[in-house]
Amino acid sequence: MNSHNQLSARFNTQEIVEKDKAHFTHPWQIFDTFPEAGALPIAKGEGCHIWDTDGNRYFDAVGGLWCNNIGLGRKEMADAIARQAYELAYASGFVDITNPAAAELAAKLASIAPGDLNHVIFTCGGSTANDSAYRLMHFYNNKRGKRDKKHVISRINSYHGSTYIAMSIGGKPGDKSPAFDYEDKLIHHVGCPDYYKAPEGMSEPEFVDTLVREFEDKIIELGGAEKVMAYFAEPVMGAGGVIVPPEGYNKRMWESCRKYDILYVSDEVVTAFGRLGHWFASEAEFDIQPDIITCAKGLTSGYLPLGAAIYSDKIAEVVHETGHGDCFTNGYTYSGHPVACAAALKNIRIMEDERIFDNVKETGPYFRAQLETLLDLPVVGQVRGRQLMQCIEFVKNKETKELFPEDLDIGKRIANNADPKGLIVRPLVNLNIMSPPLIMTKEDVDFVVKVLREAILETVEELRDEGHFGEHHHA
Repeated sequence: MNSHNQLSARFNTQEIVEKDKAHFTHPWQIFDTFPEAGALPIAKGEGCHIWDTDGNRYFDAVGGLWCNNIGLGRKEMADAIARQAYELAYASGFVDITNPAAAELAAKLASIAPGDLNHVIFTCGGSTANDSAYRLMHFYNNKRGKRDKKHVISRINSYHGSTYIAMSIGGKPGDKSPAFDYEDKLIHHVGCPDYYKAPEGMSEPEFVDTLVREFEDKIIELGGAEKVMAYFAEPVMGAGGVIVPPEGYNKRMWESCRKYDILYVSDEVVTAFGRLGHWFASEAEFDIQPDIITCAKGLTSGYLPLGAAIYSDKIAEVVHETGHGDCFTNGYTYSGHPVACAAALKNIRIMEDERIFDNVKETGPYFRAQLETLLDLPVVGQVRGRQLMQCIEFVKNKETKELFPEDLDIGKRIANNADPKGLIVRPLVNLNIMSPPLIMTKEDVDFVVKVLREAILETVEELRDEGHFGEHHHA
């Protein structure tokens, strides 16, 4: 019996979908359409592929959610997880208890993180890593006697998680539902480093100058070094549209932070653990030394939930040398969870043993080059990204970069047309985002690009039939 028949015989898809609709509130669930559309139930994963409960096979070009770095269904990962669960399924990480896996992983992270980032707060994921970083910086500044130094600067279109503070720090307008509340007195947003949207005629260096000047003006407006605590930045912006900043931008923003005694938090939840071909991208790709790096996702390749905030000796010298009885009251029941830490250690070992970063550096440029062949299509405005983190932006008019109306949701239409052809990409209004497993091959790239071309052409015909653009658009 093949996989298709095995899965369809084992699962009742309709029953699963109905139970899901009735009881599972999904992240980013769209309440008006969900009761009719439902969710796609995924039942199996192997390597870069996933299968639904009807046995249909898909190439997962999203890599789960930027996280299935070593691929799914690895027996050695399952064995390591099972072995640790049998030996020690849980141990508290509070106060004065640890476990071997947590201690080994903390030491390993300190050894691969850049510079003096030698101290680790374990969390349950990326959102909580940013939340803990935020609280750590309060602790640090209060212990320095700088209780007014609390303002945070982030960027428009950034994404930093969905806890109350992490979502407040994020700057994606589409995530800021008016039905939720946000911290807005101490958190501020400056411009997005998206050169594709820069004013016409402005050079890249001029664009960088403008962004850095805006940042420093905001620092001064908020009260300068006495008031501004931190700057949160993804080295390459992920959920905000895979925005690769112009050359020199990250370094100059980091230098401005140094100038004003502002802590630089590099949110590497997406970019760490090989997505760009390195353990971490901050120093290796952009020559910056953050005060804190937050990470999750690729840390375990999604096999188990785990995040971390890795912080510097400079911060440790203050927060560790405090008054008698001072207590760092931040952490989680699952901080340093032994099974999650064992999964991370095995995941890191696999990346080392199989030289997975070499594959990223070889396959990444080929992926980009092949995606760029889609630029001949009438709605493909830009292909952007770095290594195995890529994005296509769809436009109504290539010359003016005019977008389709948001409610048309062209990215979702293209993704929907790719699904039956065996490809899953992530739609985001006018974008299709891809972050495939790091074991992707050149043959996989060819499949992805071929199916994307077919799905885009199919969508173009639908849009033309609906009268969304004139006759000058031809495939």
